[in-house]
Amino acid sequence: MPNSSKWDVTLAGQAKKAPRDLPKKTALAFFALLEDLERSGPNQPTWPHYSKLKDAIYHCHIERGRPTYVACWRADKKQKSIEVYYAGTHEKAPY
Repeated sequence: MPNSSKWDVTLAGQAKKAPRDLPKKTALAFFALLEDLERSGPNQPTWPHYSKLKDAIYHCHIERGRPTYVACWRADKKQKSIEVYYAGTHEKAPY
């Protein structure tokens, strides 16, 4: 029986390429974020600089420094689904 408390997390847009484009350490942090999103949903207050940008759109830093890497996602709480649409440098983030 599937665990109904898990969220369905998908990668879209630029985030699909992130695992191969990010530095290894950053990619590992990105995978950890994906696991956290799947386990506990879109609210991730333990991640650095986590914030709700508007309505159901969120972001956090996945690695600090220069450059800083961020991830952005949108959530549908009724469907328990999260779409991660960006993971990359802060400078190119779509917000």
